[in-house]
Amino acid sequence: MTMRNNVKLCYVDESGTGGESIATMVGVVVDAQRMHLMKRHSTGLIEALGEMAGRDIPELHTRDFCSGNGAFRGIDGNQRAAIISRILEWVGERGHRVVYASVMKDHYFAARAAQRVPTELNTLWRFLGFCLILAMQKLCRRARGTKGHTILVLDNQEWERMRLTDLILNPPTWSDEYYRRKKGEEQLDQVVDIPYFGDPREVSLDPACRCARVLPPTVRGDEGAAGACQIQR
Repeated sequence: MTMRNNVKLCYVDESGTGGESIATMVGVVVDAQRMHLMKRHSTGLIEALGEMAGRDIPELHTRDFCSGNGAFRGIDGNQRAAIISRILEWVGERGHRVVYASVMKDHYFAARAAQRVPTELNTLWRFLGFCLILAMQKLCRRARGTKGHTILVLDNQEWERMRLTDLILNPPTWSDEYYRRKKGEEQLDQVVDIPYFGDPREVSLDPACRCARVLPPTVRGDEGAAGACQIQR
C-alpha cells in the first residue's frame, strides 16, 4: 500500500481513569513514513529505561510510576525523574508532536450531573477522546489535500468504538468553534473517518504508549485543557 507523504499516525493512550483526581488522554503524532525508524529507535529506549531502573519495565502505568508502586517499587524519586526526562528527550529528539486533553474529574462529573456536558460526551473516556481529536484537527489542519491525513490508533475499547467513530463521522456542530471551521471547510477534514482500535502489544504500539503514559503529568491544567505541543530538546 502506498501512503501519501503527509499521512500521520496518532498513538493515543489515557491515564487517570481510575481513582485519580485528574484524567488525561495523550496522543503522540508520528509521520507514517518514519514509523520504521521509530520502532527501531524505541527498542533502544526501552533497553535504556530498563538499565536506568535496574529491571525490565513491562508496562508504564502513571499511577504506579508516580507513586513508586508496582514495577517501580524501590525506585527512588530521582531515578523516576530521570526516566521521565529520558522519555521526553526521546520524543523531542525525533520531533514528534503531542496532542492532549485533560480534565479534573470532579468538575466533569458535576457538569455532567447539571446537564452542562453534551450528551455525545457522557462518558469520561469519550469526553477526553473527542477533545483530543479536536486538538489534533487544530494542529494538523494546515496540511493540504483530501480528508484523512491522520489515523487515530487507540487501545481497544469495545464499548466506545462505535460511539467515537460516529462522532468522527457526524461531528456535532458545536465542535466547529474549537478549531474555527471556515465556511466550506469539511468537518474534521484532517482525521481518517474510521479510527483503529487494537491491543498495543499486538500492533507494536507499546513504545508509543509508554511515552503517552508518562506525558500526562506535564500537561495538566487546573480544571482541564486540550491542545498540542512539541517537546523541546
